[in-house]
Amino acid sequence: MRISVRKCAIVFGKQSTALIRRSLSDYVPVCPPTHPNEVERLQDFVLCSQRLFVMTGAGISTESGIPDYRSEGVGLYARTERRPIQHAEFVRSQDARRRYWARNFVGWPQFSSHKPNTAHMALYNWEKAGKLHWLVTQNVDALHAKAGQRRLTELHGCTHRVICLGCQTVSSRFELQERFIALNPSWNEQAHGVAPDGDVFLTDEQVSNFRVPPCDKCGGILKPQVTFFGDTVNREVVFSLYDNLGQADAILIAGSSLQVYSGYRFALKAQEKGIPIAILNIGPTRADHLAVVKVAGRCGDILAKIMSVNQHFQENVS
Repeated sequence: MRISVRKCAIVFGKQSTALIRRSLSDYVPVCPPTHPNEVERLQDFVLCSQRLFVMTGAGISTESGIPDYRSEGVGLYARTERRPIQHAEFVRSQDARRRYWARNFVGWPQFSSHKPNTAHMALYNWEKAGKLHWLVTQNVDALHAKAGQRRLTELHGCTHRVICLGCQTVSSRFELQERFIALNPSWNEQAHGVAPDGDVFLTDEQVSNFRVPPCDKCGGILKPQVTFFGDTVNREVVFSLYDNLGQADAILIAGSSLQVYSGYRFALKAQEKGIPIAILNIGPTRADHLAVVKVAGRCGDILAKIMSVNQHFQENVS
């Protein structure tokens, strides 16, 4: 069935709840139950820290119904030959931008409706308790911000913001959605599947007539304020995070394989500074050999089990 673009937004909004309610096995790789001793080791690690630096990856958001790229069996790379757009391709090709924005437009109502899970809320509670010094996330889904996190850096940006490559004006992705609707009132297409950044799967034929607006201030190219593959993270952001890491006494890495250097660098910097590292991730990571504690498990399950750390910490400082 083909549906109008306005109905498409409504349908995807309704579908998002159903998708989140699907089995976690659709998004989270198989993981045996974590031994209580392993949970206790991680809890002791967190309890011993007074200024904890936390880095999170896609594995913390899969339990909110957002797929990741690399998880065995369920990640995008395992399920399809599709790969995320490259920065250079987006900048140089109008056709590439049209394909990207058409797919993103269809997927946006669903992607933007995802909610924080127990892992996001646990980390927010740690911040409120004074345990968490700083949190950096590799994710672009805004779930930490939705949970209330304030001591937060979104390393790769956020899909909820749009930037003009000409005048650098930043605007809301929700506002852009309304501009898309106005420009494409009779555009009728359906998507097949969704990706970790809100992208969905459409054919070239489906997107050929989709219209993309320019910046309404300078006429420049609009791009999500995220770091696409092949681009580099802002150096000032990295150095600011190095400063925050230098003020910490421990680092916890949760839900990331650290295969991308932009995240792995913080494990290397922690080792260089003599800061102990703990890792919570279902599968192996690039920094397992650097960790003093490595726990295999779901972030929501494990972080919820050490929620008592907040009460312990508050009692000690009261």
